[in-house]
Amino acid sequence: MDLIFMGTPDFSVPTLEKLIKTEFINVIGVVTQPDRPRGRGQKLKPSPVKAKALEFDLPVIQPEDINGDEAINQLKELNPDTIIVIAYGQILSKEILELPEFGCINVHASLLPEYRGSGPLHRVIINGEEKTGVTTMYMGEGLDTGDIILKEEIGIAKKETVGSLHDKLAGLGADVLIETLELIKSNKAPRTPQDDRKASYAQKITKDEGLIDWTASAKEIRNLIRGMNPWPGAYTYHKGKRLKIWNSKIYDSKTKPSVIPGTVVDIKAEKGFIIQSGEGQLLMIEVQPENKQRMSANDYLRGYNLEEGTVLTTDPSLSGEYNVTD
Repeated sequence: MDLIFMGTPDFSVPTLEKLIKTEFINVIGVVTQPDRPRGRGQKLKPSPVKAKALEFDLPVIQPEDINGDEAINQLKELNPDTIIVIAYGQILSKEILELPEFGCINVHASLLPEYRGSGPLHRVIINGEEKTGVTTMYMGEGLDTGDIILKEEIGIAKKETVGSLHDKLAGLGADVLIETLELIKSNKAPRTPQDDRKASYAQKITKDEGLIDWTASAKEIRNLIRGMNPWPGAYTYHKGKRLKIWNSKIYDSKTKPSVIPGTVVDIKAEKGFIIQSGEGQLLMIEVQPENKQRMSANDYLRGYNLEEGTVLTTDPSLSGEYNVTD
């Protein structure tokens, strides 16, 4: 089976590797986004998918517009049996979708029709879901609305972060796709229309969404912290400086009505500091001061003069030194 692979970020790489190493698959071309400036020096760097493709001497196409005449002609010349799309980054035209004999197949990191869109990994954790998975589908013109081929479900651990979930689903997606292609090859692939009544959408996450609202419950805040780790990071402000929170645990379910949410209500030696939320309390375990490296909450206590009664804020213009206790 001759196929073209379209993908760009790290999430796509395990699937590309698996396809390359599968005997009945012949990857005849790789399409990825153009090299972009990255890092402090803003030097042009290839996408993770391009880097992997070059390791195996695969031809790489990097159009600014995948739906332009030049790109479409290149795809036609390759004449693929199918096109595999995983987090490519551009919407495919109807002409491309209808080009391969077996259609275009997408691997999506959710249990469709739930969490359509570009942000399912973050959203399932932020929303406190207990399960997720991957779906393979025939691509249509709508956003993640195509007929489903296979779905594979996994549980979301209580300590799961978006980083750990990313790696699990990237590997799972590769396995499910190979199974999907085996079914297509033998003309046994199911084709199940999605139930749009059950659809939900997961918009791409933004950095601003990482700002912690301390009036939320301890559970909601912890879900946000997990769902923002390692990117873009959940954060608050201490003395006008951004403080990212990377790891926490629910410490107590009690709420002190007289205490402003965001207040440091206790210091735990060698463990960290406890913050009152709108409902319950959280123990901060790992943090990162502005322009500094990650550190334990205990080290932050020693180096940044965080005292009991301090209020962490959502506004950098507020000092946070209210010392509100009861």
